[in-house]
Amino acid sequence: MLYIPTLISIVEVLLVTVPVLLTVAFVTVAERKTMASMQRRLGPNVVGYYGLLQAFADALKLLLKEYVSPTQANFVLFFLGPIITLIFSLLGYAVIPYGPGLAIWDFNLGILYMLAVSSLATYGILLAGWSANSKYAFLGSLRSTAQLISYELILSSAILLVILLTGSLNLTVNIEAQRSIWFIVPLFPVFVIFFIGSVAETNRAPFDLAEAESELVSGFMTEHAAVIFVFFFLAEYASILLMCILTSILFLGGYLLDFSLLFYIIQFIDYDNSIMDQFEVFSSPLIEGMISGLTLGAKSCLMVFVFIWVRASFPRIRFDQLMLFSWTILLPMVIAFIVVVPCVIYSFDIIPSNISLF
Repeated sequence: MLYIPTLISIVEVLLVTVPVLLTVAFVTVAERKTMASMQRRLGPNVVGYYGLLQAFADALKLLLKEYVSPTQANFVLFFLGPIITLIFSLLGYAVIPYGPGLAIWDFNLGILYMLAVSSLATYGILLAGWSANSKYAFLGSLRSTAQLISYELILSSAILLVILLTGSLNLTVNIEAQRSIWFIVPLFPVFVIFFIGSVAETNRAPFDLAEAESELVSGFMTEHAAVIFVFFFLAEYASILLMCILTSILFLGGYLLDFSLLFYIIQFIDYDNSIMDQFEVFSSPLIEGMISGLTLGAKSCLMVFVFIWVRASFPRIRFDQLMLFSWTILLPMVIAFIVVVPCVIYSFDIIPSNISLF
């Protein structure tokens, strides 16, 4: 009987981790197909219907490849780096509320937890680049570490502005606080800053200086191949998906989908309640949970598309421009909003009840 809670915990983790990994696989296909469409190409269209199984073919190819490691590399840290990066990329999904009460861990400090695990993933990149004993990998890891630390400050400062409106570090509370209005409306400039920081935090173009092919071959993962390269690949796209989900939660209302206007219109034209009777099925908790999950998924897919759109539209900038943009443009803007937003909240007397004045 003592093993039952442990077994339930393992099943819960698998119910979240397996769909996340499958979604990551299809995000790679979606990226290649979307970029191909924007660049007047076909993209993957042979393996499976419409190329949907291309990700599994790529994974199988990498898993079956012969592994070759540098002779002068630190063998333990060389393997440990990708593992650390993947594990900490997946740990953030533990506190994501996929619906009302649908989370593995409804943690009151969920936002702080996500910032912590995303910061610890930097150590995996640093270890992988340093342990390879290659100048290209080491330069890539140094670039990535400097970039992630710089833009982590931008992300945490932007999240602080959302917390000022909700008064809680709980992700579910932040979602429920947006029932009247999504935070993207009053905090649209902060949303733009947060999105730019998210792109830089995930090493995506035009901020992919850590793995700039024209300068550093493949950056910190130059010497990695076969199975451990798959770990880096999964970690990158898992971080992209997590950032898109977090953006949806903080600024787009998360799993909230307001049907009230639709119901008012139906009630206006439905005299005998024949139409409203058909909507009673949506009142069950199971259907509500499914709708909540689909809503969060649709908003996250929209953000993933914007990530891909940005990659296909903007050229890569230089590393010094990247750091200059962070410290001289974004950071002063965020600090200005940190001063302005509390003043507006205090002036209109809309301080959240969780925040005390004393």
